[in-house]
Amino acid sequence: MPSTQDVYSALKSVPMPELGADKDVVSAAAVRNLVISGGAVSFDLVLAIGDGVPEERVQERQAACESAVKGLAGVTSVHVKTSVRPVPVANQRSIMPHVKHVIAVASGKGGVGKSTTAANLAVALHRQGHRVGLLDADIYGPSVPTMFGVSGRPEPAGEKQIHPMHAHGISLMSIGFLVDPDTPMVWRGPMVHGALTQFMEQVVWGELDYVVVDMPPGTGDAQLTLTQKAPLSGAVIVTTPQEVSLVDARKGLKMFEQVKVPVLGIIENMSYFVCNSCDAEHDIFLRGGGRRAAEEMSVPFLGEIPLQSGIAASGDGGLPIVLSAPESAASKAFLELASTLHKRLGHAGAEPSGLQSMAWKD
Repeated sequence: MPSTQDVYSALKSVPMPELGADKDVVSAAAVRNLVISGGAVSFDLVLAIGDGVPEERVQERQAACESAVKGLAGVTSVHVKTSVRPVPVANQRSIMPHVKHVIAVASGKGGVGKSTTAANLAVALHRQGHRVGLLDADIYGPSVPTMFGVSGRPEPAGEKQIHPMHAHGISLMSIGFLVDPDTPMVWRGPMVHGALTQFMEQVVWGELDYVVVDMPPGTGDAQLTLTQKAPLSGAVIVTTPQEVSLVDARKGLKMFEQVKVPVLGIIENMSYFVCNSCDAEHDIFLRGGGRRAAEEMSVPFLGEIPLQSGIAASGDGGLPIVLSAPESAASKAFLELASTLHKRLGHAGAEPSGLQSMAWKD
């Protein structure tokens, strides 16, 4: 039976010249809902090559995908469901109109390193030459001010608008910039909805390639607001290797599927421990659970982030480890994650998704 990674690798041979000379159906996020059952492979092919595409071009692209996958060992049948949509035009959006891609970093539960992953992903994307913002959407437990060493209040930018804060080349917004650090956020759902909506509509994000959203843990009101309002290009699920974390990660993944947000893949945090004195790797949390979950759920596995003492210390000190220790194993893993996501989304990227495009069924 072919693996998910085998299929994605085969599909990378199918070009998308309408989106650029270096584009393929995988990097353009045109492959959705991949399912592998024994030797049977099925997936949706969403072609973002504009309205009025000649029928022969659609059939040609579908045939190329089928041929690429049929060439894999163990494949007995291939079913491709193809649809065509126009390339999204960023400035036609009312929410974050000048942001090319919005990536949600999510988890089914707290304590798995989601905020650390979001912060270091943002820094890694910036180090690779992209213009990046980071939206801290965890109203009850904001961490961005601490992890970036930023305090103070955002400056106004005209009527009912504010500028984001800035640190290490990243544009930042968090409820932690607007309230006293010791003030508990005893808010009901509508107040959380209002705050998150303001972060998306009233912050002057400017021209950015990426905004990384540090999602709150779980699958509640805040997540629904973000998937409904934010023009998400896709979501990254963060988990640790243990089954107790993987159970919740699967729930988070299913939530994004239900609200029609593409899942870009799963990242396994705290995958293994790196000894400070000998650099040896120790599997203390049943390494490999994230990879198995990705294969079970038919989504890409985006890699492993090691457990290193420097990660927590760097975050507490206001300097994410990608900046404080760029040669560390963790930094290299975050940079590889950033590179993988950029290749998957590219300049055209995935269609902004969410509840606004969902057809509810009884």
